[in-house]
Amino acid sequence: MSADLHEQATLVALLRSRPDGMSWPDITTEVVAAGSASQLWERLQPLVLLPPPGEADPVEQAASDIAAWQAEGLIFATVLDSSYPVRLRGIHQAPPVLFGRGDLKDEDTAVSVVGSRKASSRGLAMATAIASELAAQNVTVIAGLALGIDTAAHQAALSRGARTVAVIGTGIRMYYPAQNRELQDEIASRGLVLSQFWPDAPPQRHTFLMRNATMSGYGIATVVVEAGETSGARAQARMAVEHGRPVILTDLVVDNNQWAKALIGRPGVHVAHGLRDVMAVIDQLRSSRAEEDDLIRRLIRA
Repeated sequence: MSADLHEQATLVALLRSRPDGMSWPDITTEVVAAGSASQLWERLQPLVLLPPPGEADPVEQAASDIAAWQAEGLIFATVLDSSYPVRLRGIHQAPPVLFGRGDLKDEDTAVSVVGSRKASSRGLAMATAIASELAAQNVTVIAGLALGIDTAAHQAALSRGARTVAVIGTGIRMYYPAQNRELQDEIASRGLVLSQFWPDAPPQRHTFLMRNATMSGYGIATVVVEAGETSGARAQARMAVEHGRPVILTDLVVDNNQWAKALIGRPGVHVAHGLRDVMAVIDQLRSSRAEEDDLIRRLIRA
């Protein structure tokens, strides 16, 4: 097998065997530090549970599975691959592997638009307006495919003919919620559906929190449109602060939640009183990034 496939397969084998009880984050950290899954595998070889005689080698079995996933039309990328999203790789919860349907980009200027499943009419209108304006400015709209605010954001981007990314809390073969099956397929055909779980993984409470971290890491900012005291959007806002990513809280969120009030004053946290305020922050972020990228290019040329 090729060197790249061997690295991918070795990482999958490590994640499956979890030598010495290592967690996925521990494995990811060590693999990224070494720049190689094979080096870690060789170092931990005595701790790896090898198959009985006659059964497939774990790395060879993983390589066969990767080939089957790709033959199915699934995107598969590891944290070591050049196709892995650059910004996502920079957070400490970076998923070791990604599965996708659609168009995976390593560079994608994107903003999360998230909020409550049981959204008010005002919240849905705000989500639609924000996502529509982001789409008009060629900014990818990220959401979690949940009912309510997420669905409104995805639909608004699609209605503008723009790119949207759905980061889901299940395996890539699953449809959750069932009501969004057609929407999920449409996003896959016109944007990207992304999962960090094995393809048949079912929905679980902790997987949705994990996908919130991924959404924060993928984008340049998170906009929380409307959320309750126990919402996953609340968790994403806190994660984004930890990641050093800007968080934009609408006045609808701040007026109704103590957790939102507590975030005010933290570095990178902004309160928006309407669409104009949201876009002003986004415009400033994009301008700052453009200046940083230009400086890097000039330094490289020098």
